[in-house]
Amino acid sequence: MYLYGANKKLKKPTAMAKLAIKSDNQNQIMLFPPSLDELIPSNHVVRIVSAVIDRLDISEILSTYKGGGNSCFDPRMMLKVLIYAYLNNIYSSRKIERMLAENICFMWLSGMSRPDYRTINYFRGKRLKTGIDNIFTQVVELLHQEGLLTLDVQYIDGTKIESSSNKYTFVWKKTVMKYDERLKRKTLALIEQIEKNHAIECEDETSAGELTVEDFSERLERLSERIDESELSKQESKDIRKTKEESLPKMEEYREHLEIMGERNSYSKTDHDATFMKMKEDHMMNGQLKPGYNVQISTENQFITHYGIYQRPTDTLTYITYQKAFRDRYGRFSDSNVADSGYGSEENYKFMTDNGIAPYVKFNMFHTEQKRKYKDNPFLPQNLYYNREENYYVCPMGQHMDFVRKEKRHTDSGFEQTVSIYRARRCHGCPLRAKCHKAKGNRTIEVNHRLNAYKDMVRELLTSEEGLEHRSRRPIEPEAVFGQLKANGMFKRFRLKGLSGTNVEFGLKAIAHNLMKLSNKVAFSDLFAKISTFLCAFWYVLTKSQNPHGKIFKYVNNPEFCS
Repeated sequence: MYLYGANKKLKKPTAMAKLAIKSDNQNQIMLFPPSLDELIPSNHVVRIVSAVIDRLDISEILSTYKGGGNSCFDPRMMLKVLIYAYLNNIYSSRKIERMLAENICFMWLSGMSRPDYRTINYFRGKRLKTGIDNIFTQVVELLHQEGLLTLDVQYIDGTKIESSSNKYTFVWKKTVMKYDERLKRKTLALIEQIEKNHAIECEDETSAGELTVEDFSERLERLSERIDESELSKQESKDIRKTKEESLPKMEEYREHLEIMGERNSYSKTDHDATFMKMKEDHMMNGQLKPGYNVQISTENQFITHYGIYQRPTDTLTYITYQKAFRDRYGRFSDSNVADSGYGSEENYKFMTDNGIAPYVKFNMFHTEQKRKYKDNPFLPQNLYYNREENYYVCPMGQHMDFVRKEKRHTDSGFEQTVSIYRARRCHGCPLRAKCHKAKGNRTIEVNHRLNAYKDMVRELLTSEEGLEHRSRRPIEPEAVFGQLKANGMFKRFRLKGLSGTNVEFGLKAIAHNLMKLSNKVAFSDLFAKISTFLCAFWYVLTKSQNPHGKIFKYVNNPEFCS
């Protein structure tokens, strides 16, 4: 039979092979059901978490339990579950509760126990407040014992992490002070006007800004004692009542705001410990300030060796407190500190040199000084010739700039600096004056000799062979860790409020990070061992055997294959 022409014949249909589908019987019965331990691989990270936590002393956590009453969940088990949850980027207590019912690894860690989200959150927020620092320290010391850390060098850096508070509940110090002073001036003027109307002399001549709520209250009481209510006009009675009911409570509110802020410039109404800081990324992507914390970490081989939570947005003012906490944690300072220019200050350099710490810490103008444009500029104060014996500078025209005086100045932290001032003798008529300076009189420069000496020392360290190595490693140490925590780990916002809550959260995340790095190193070493075993077996076959390649693996388990 032909179709579509004489040369096209109809093809017979070919028989299709039978499709084989594996059985998926969900109701099948197993004679010997497997245990959870059998379902977890031997090199799984959950086993490392369990093994490490089993070696730790959790007596501080146990001290938070009063005893008596109903039995409680094992705190060591709860700690394992929380650390493993943070290792897997699970931070919600409700999600952890769900994982305990669905995930095999969580079931294995908990021994099939199922604490609810309230228990998990209470353990995290209350029980770990006093013990998380000790747990973290023990983990780092275990890594030190295993030879993964030396604690001799710290690569330091900081980042801003958003608080769990509302983004728009901000209180600004300057605004509070402005409105407080305005209200006090208005109230003082009102009281003085009433005193003047009734011919009452006031002996208190303090300004409105110096007066407190108690001072205003005493003054109003004095008015009520000297003036009868019937003698007051309707408007005066109204003003006094409004002052007592509205102005004085408002002043008290302003005072509470200032007490909460302390030395800070702002705080959040829903998290009093949080300070509004400029973040690199914002939820609206428009550069808004957000309430957050300044998190400082030290790393070595990308392990977190130390951390601290601070309310100050600048890294410079956190360094000394941070290093003292490191000494309290490990009983000593590290030999070297490596950090960027955000930590380079006279106060910090003095602290490092006084405590025997090698300061591989840049200062602000370090990279600028290396440029040819900077070196070839003869008018910069740093490039002027200085006669140390006679204490004078020489300007580009060869004129001496004589010492004038010394001035004492204080930083935001209260550190005292000494600045020497030098002035040229006569700049009038100098042909280089337009390029040299723009002041009306003779040129004056300010020099901090002690800071310059520190810079010379740091510059020599940073340009040495060891300094170049530290500078090349710094970007891949703390910055890489922050990338793993914030980008890969999605840890961009705290869940708990206050300094204690954020310390617990970051402590858990830091422990989880270290255990993940440990697991990766163990897995890499196992892989390296397998590759070495294969290569040794392959070399054995090539050199001592005539067997074909198909029989290479016969020698892998032979204990003498590498001999």
